[in-house]
Amino acid sequence: MKIGELARRTGLTAHTIRYYERIGLLPFAIRDHAKQRDYDGSILPWIGFIGRLKTTGMPIRDMLRYATLRAQGDATAAERGALLEQHRARVRHHLAELQACLVVLDTKIAGYAGSARGSAGDAGGSKGMEPHHDAIQQGTREPVRAGPARPL
Repeated sequence: MKIGELARRTGLTAHTIRYYERIGLLPFAIRDHAKQRDYDGSILPWIGFIGRLKTTGMPIRDMLRYATLRAQGDATAAERGALLEQHRARVRHHLAELQACLVVLDTKIAGYAGSARGSAGDAGGSKGMEPHHDAIQQGTREPVRAGPARPL
């Protein structure tokens, strides 16, 4: 299939496909008589897997490492497995962080829902203000006192 068809089927742009090929994330495509790239359909699952790695936040250097190991064959299966296990651990940690953020958002949303039924505009703090929170100023270890925040 030509690069335009591959782009349509994968959702990638032709530019991205050429870039992935250039850096070694995709194998070089064979060229037809007109010197145009001609991809075999067997590349589709690999591109799908790369997309999953990208979606889960794997750095491109790790994707390249995995692609290099994959190209070396079965002898690298253990190393590829270890690379994916490390990535899975990072994904699980990130998911836990996102779950904690969802709890905060749910609590905040519930506060706004309660304020719509109760007082006029009190969304989780007195007189419409958020409670003060101690924060660490970025780049220092000195605590700073946050002023009254506007509702988020």
